[in-house]
Amino acid sequence: MSTDPVTLDESYRRCRELNRRYGTTYYWSTYLLPRITRHHVHALYGFCRYADDIVDDLGPVPVADREAALTAFGDRFFADLERGRSEDPVLKAVVHTVRAFDIDPDCFRRFLHSMAMDLTTDRYEHYEDLLVYMDGSAAVIGEMMLPILEPSSPAALAPARDLGNAFQLTNFLRDIAEDADRGRVYVPQEDIRRFGAGGAWDERRVTPQFRALLRFEIGRTRALYASADLGVGLLPPASARCISGARELYSGILGRIEAADYDVWSTRVRVPTWRKLAVAARLARPRTDPSGRAQPGRRGASIP
Repeated sequence: MSTDPVTLDESYRRCRELNRRYGTTYYWSTYLLPRITRHHVHALYGFCRYADDIVDDLGPVPVADREAALTAFGDRFFADLERGRSEDPVLKAVVHTVRAFDIDPDCFRRFLHSMAMDLTTDRYEHYEDLLVYMDGSAAVIGEMMLPILEPSSPAALAPARDLGNAFQLTNFLRDIAEDADRGRVYVPQEDIRRFGAGGAWDERRVTPQFRALLRFEIGRTRALYASADLGVGLLPPASARCISGARELYSGILGRIEAADYDVWSTRVRVPTWRKLAVAARLARPRTDPSGRAQPGRRGASIP
C-alpha cells in the first residue's frame, strides 16, 4: 500500500471506501449514525479489512510471507498507537479513532491472533474450538464498537459479543463454497459428522443431510441474534438504529439461504441494495415518545 503522506480526512475517506466496497451491509447501516460518529466505524472496518487482505488476497504468496506481513502490520499499528499518530494511509484514521475513544489495544491483538490462525488452521473440530477463533475474529469487533456506540451500561458487552458472533456465523454459512475454495471449513466437524453431511463438501452440492445441518446451524445463529437483541435497549437512539439495521439486514441472509433451499454452493446469497436502502430509510425516521415528541439521538465523541 502506498506510503505517500495523507491527511486525516483522506485516511478516513480511504477507510470509508473500503467499507463501501467490501462491507456494504455495515456501510449502509452506518448512515443511521450521526455524521460525527460514523467515520470512526469506517476506521475500524478499514483496520479489519487491511489485515484480512494480508491473509487472503496477496495472491500466490507462501504462508510464511503472509505471516511475516501480518506481523509487520501489527507491529506498525502498535508502534503508531504508542506514539499517537501514523502516516499509513489507513492506520492514520485507525490510530485517531482508537485514541479518541480509548479502545482497548488488546482487542486488536486478539483480532490479529485470529487472523494468524487462518494461516495455519483450516477447520475446527468442535463449536467450542470455533468460538476461540471467533473471540478474535468476531466477538471482539463488538467490543471495539461499544465505546463508539456509547451504551448506557456495561451490560451491553455480552450482547455486543453475541452480535459479532452471529454476524460471523452468518458469513460462514453464506460463504461455505468460497471458504471451501480456500481449503477452509468453518462449520464444526462434529456437526458435519452428526448430520452425515460430509459428502456435500466432496460433491459441492446440496444433500438432505446438508439441509439438516444448515437448519441446525441457522437455529444456533438465530439464538445469538436473539441474545444480542437484549443489548439494543442499552444504546442511545442513533446507535440502536444502526445496530438494528445491521442486525435486520444480516440476519435476513439466513432467510435467503432457506429460501434458496440451502443452496450455498451454486450462488452467493446477497441482500439487494434496494433492501439495504429501504431498511436504512425506515430506521432513519425519528422515533417519538408517547407525547409525540421526537426522541433526540446522542452524538458521538467530538474529535477535533
